[in-house]
Amino acid sequence: MLRWSLGFGKNCKFPCNHHSNLGFRHNQRYSLVNVKLKWVKDNVLDSVVTGERELRAAWVIVSVIAADPGCCLPIYRLSGRRRGQLGLPEDLKVSTFMRRYPNIFDEFHLPDTGGTLVPWFRLTPDAIRLNQESMAVFQQNQKDFLARISKLLLLTKDTILPLHTIDQLKWDLGLPYDYLDSFISKYENMFSLIPLPHNRLALKLITPPNELPLSQLETNAEEDDVKNGRLSFNVGFPRGFGLNRKSMKWLEEWQRLPYTSPYSDSSHLDRRTDVSEKRIVGVFHELLHLTVEKKTNRRNVSNLRNPLNLPQKFTKVFERHPGIFYISKKNNTQTVVLREAYDRHQLVQKHPISEIRERFRCLMKEGFLDKSRGLYKKQTAANSNSNPNSGEDVFENGFESGEESEGHMFSDYESDETAHLFRLCE
Repeated sequence: MLRWSLGFGKNCKFPCNHHSNLGFRHNQRYSLVNVKLKWVKDNVLDSVVTGERELRAAWVIVSVIAADPGCCLPIYRLSGRRRGQLGLPEDLKVSTFMRRYPNIFDEFHLPDTGGTLVPWFRLTPDAIRLNQESMAVFQQNQKDFLARISKLLLLTKDTILPLHTIDQLKWDLGLPYDYLDSFISKYENMFSLIPLPHNRLALKLITPPNELPLSQLETNAEEDDVKNGRLSFNVGFPRGFGLNRKSMKWLEEWQRLPYTSPYSDSSHLDRRTDVSEKRIVGVFHELLHLTVEKKTNRRNVSNLRNPLNLPQKFTKVFERHPGIFYISKKNNTQTVVLREAYDRHQLVQKHPISEIRERFRCLMKEGFLDKSRGLYKKQTAANSNSNPNSGEDVFENGFESGEESEGHMFSDYESDETAHLFRLCE
């Protein structure tokens, strides 16, 4: 990615030509300039997103099994209503996905009430150990996560968010699967559950701070720049991106416009102006900084329009500012990535939870490659021969179910997703 001179760095400022550009600046203060910038594919940032789906799905399944009192669950408890939380392709069975990683999910079979053998899954010792480490890391960083969720609520107009909205963001925020019981319940003096229509619940911050927090942009800026409110965003473009003169002039002037903190009242701003748009950019710049890996699904952002009191079509700021945000179209969805947070495919500042996730990614790679070499197939066959009355249903191909075949293991989905999922482990 090319780090362009237009504001990239620690709030770099443009050379000010105040007198010569007053007419253009006056227009920007009172209208939204009609400028469209092209979307250019960024293979480096695409690699950050590709593979996230499998990593997240496996992490969620580990959390669900670990939370069960018996630490094991039948497959129908994992592939029922919880399937939607995994984000896996519709044509991929949960059991097939789990069997790809036998060093994480240990399969065994028990008869149901009718005597039919049903697949059950438990965690392997390696998976249990890594899950325990992730819980320990979360405990050690509770103040950090407390600040993140408090700031998220402070971004809203009433310091309140529906639980289903927070549930969609909990992976991005680094929150545990059972965050309500294991985390929020410890801070009853700060948070409260509020009933909503249709039997829904919302989380409310009942003890906001006396002073509003500084945004990440303000924290990184010089004190004088914060006082005069002229803060600019870091901007960078991938190779091959070009700006015409009109777009460049607009972007220079847009960066000079007043910056409104995402935590302050913005009711005085005219939503039809670039000043208001800069505030919206600031809101999502801050929101992405609250996530541990500085990215989130665009759908999660769209669901925040009402809580954040934003205008219709507010996500258009992502297309208008491709030097600040990158929209990856991998995984048949759109993911918004904060450009400044990455040095190629590596986070500039890595959160401890991200380090645990990388280790989990590498554990998945190890199990997948060992299975593709036939290691676990041989072990399964050996176990079957040594214990023919074990009650396990072993098929000719050596797997414990007929759902999976070698051809399915290396489908188009598998070759694309898994290659990127494991790239960081090389």
